[in-house]
Amino acid sequence: MEETPTLAGKSRRFAEPLGRLGGRLVDLVYPPGCAGCGRPVADDGFLCGECWAGIRWIERPWCEHLGTPFSHDLGPGALSAAAIADPQPFARARSAALYGEAVKALVHDLKYRDRHEAARIMAAAMRRAGADLIADCDLVVPVPLHSFRLWMRRYNQAALLARALAYGSGLDLAADLLLRRKRTRPQVGLTAKDRKANVSGAFAVDKSWRERLAGRRVLLVDDVFTSGATVAAATRALKRGGAADVDVLTFARVVGNAEDNI
Repeated sequence: MEETPTLAGKSRRFAEPLGRLGGRLVDLVYPPGCAGCGRPVADDGFLCGECWAGIRWIERPWCEHLGTPFSHDLGPGALSAAAIADPQPFARARSAALYGEAVKALVHDLKYRDRHEAARIMAAAMRRAGADLIADCDLVVPVPLHSFRLWMRRYNQAALLARALAYGSGLDLAADLLLRRKRTRPQVGLTAKDRKANVSGAFAVDKSWRERLAGRRVLLVDDVFTSGATVAAATRALKRGGAADVDVLTFARVVGNAEDNI
């Protein structure tokens, strides 16, 4: 027996094509612009060829612990001076690109301008950069925002990246596993010592996750790796909560004085 279409079904059947048509009309009036320079591009969240060419992608050779690029190959398992002098609690860190103007434009579009579509292109680059980390992880966990900041911003950019990354890699997303229980100051402008103090004790594992987290390997996701203080504090909380180990994957990596332009 043929099922009679419901009113809701009919509404959806007409609404979806109208929504697509509306999107095309908006694109005609306001064509998608490059996140870096504003030139027209094929779709929101994309960069034009010139801005894309300006990104410095991080490729091997790199420090096996911190993921910072080397100018020449030092051999398998090589560590940077920073990794030897101050080893971090996470096992490995990887980033897709060095922080620069085009990367800054993408990060700011996602973080401050509600351009959620930028998460797609950023997550795709992260997936390539962190292929070895993804292959070993059990859960994808975003660095959380404090509830007040989440209320002010309405979304967590790290969670958007983690969701896009997990969806495209077939991984399990645990968006509510890690909590930010302390409202911290923005890290920009703080010294390395002050950054550590600022985020010390800021994170905790939600009690409902403790049993499921035990013995599992976590991929911790954020947008930018600067000093590493935030992801280190989050890693310690994850390990206290039972995680076997933690790797860190970010879209951008700040090297040298690029922090002044964040």
